[in-house]
Amino acid sequence: MKLLENFSLKNLTTFGVEASTKYFAEIFSEEELVELLSDDKSRREKKIVLGGGSNILFTKNFNGLLIKNSIATINVLKENEDSVLIEAGAGLIWNDLVKFCVERNFGGIENLTLIPGTVGAAPIQNIGAYGKELADTFYSLNGFYFENCEKKTFSKSDCKFSYRSSIFKENLKDKFIITSIKLKLNKIFKLNISYKALNEYLEKVGIKEPTIRNVSDAVAEIRRSKLPDLSKVGNAGSFFKNPEENFETFEKLKSEYPDIKSFPSESGKVKLSAGWLIEKCGWKGKRVGNVGTSPDHALVICNFGNATGNEILEFAMRVKKEVVNKFGITLQEEVNIL
Repeated sequence: MKLLENFSLKNLTTFGVEASTKYFAEIFSEEELVELLSDDKSRREKKIVLGGGSNILFTKNFNGLLIKNSIATINVLKENEDSVLIEAGAGLIWNDLVKFCVERNFGGIENLTLIPGTVGAAPIQNIGAYGKELADTFYSLNGFYFENCEKKTFSKSDCKFSYRSSIFKENLKDKFIITSIKLKLNKIFKLNISYKALNEYLEKVGIKEPTIRNVSDAVAEIRRSKLPDLSKVGNAGSFFKNPEENFETFEKLKSEYPDIKSFPSESGKVKLSAGWLIEKCGWKGKRVGNVGTSPDHALVICNFGNATGNEILEFAMRVKKEVVNKFGITLQEEVNIL
């Protein structure tokens, strides 16, 4: 484990903006992490963790220690006729874990195919897509507190999961590092194909009784058709969360905009399509300098050239302001902004 100084982060984030960190360290095991956190120089520094760099926007250099988590293990801990308990290292690419499970017919995360990032970011964001979210299969996780290097196991209830959030994004933000997570997956299951786009795709290709692989492949095709290729265009996927509004607000908007897109929400509120709101404000495919929204998905803000983090943020705030002015709804950023 090496501690590097003034390290460039441009190639470690999917936005690809110029930024650096005062100190940088990459860890491949819990033992290396403990060694790093116990180091006198490391102990004094403010710390953040980087996984796949697909949900973060740097608007300035980071004056502290950035830890690149590269613990990338997968282990089947328990298995019976009905279910399987899997542990995955936090540095593993999330989609590699999905592939591992799909290949073995372990059900539960096939709807989360091709979500960018690492396993460790999944519980922080409580990632979700096409009618499923991580909390549906989550069992527990392990990690360490930065302050005292204490190891802690969090159960599902400890994590305080909510829509695209958890205790690690709120109270424990930049205070705790996840090293592994456990998921309980099913071998006897009912596939969730209730999401409209997913259902329509399966019908279109003539699949009436889909398998786990069919669902995973369908999600992958839908995502590829809507989202820019990260290897070609800098972006972080959805920049904003889908806002949740009370039923009265939704009914008022629907009376004025009958085609408004909405989804049911477990909170009892109505979840609105942030992409639809942005598109109705005229920002789908709009470009200002080197920054713009994807022509295929208004919710994706792209770095089309050598945009700075501040230029991307300024563009996002213009979009946010337009949505407030037109609909009275304040979008919340899904991307972490530093």
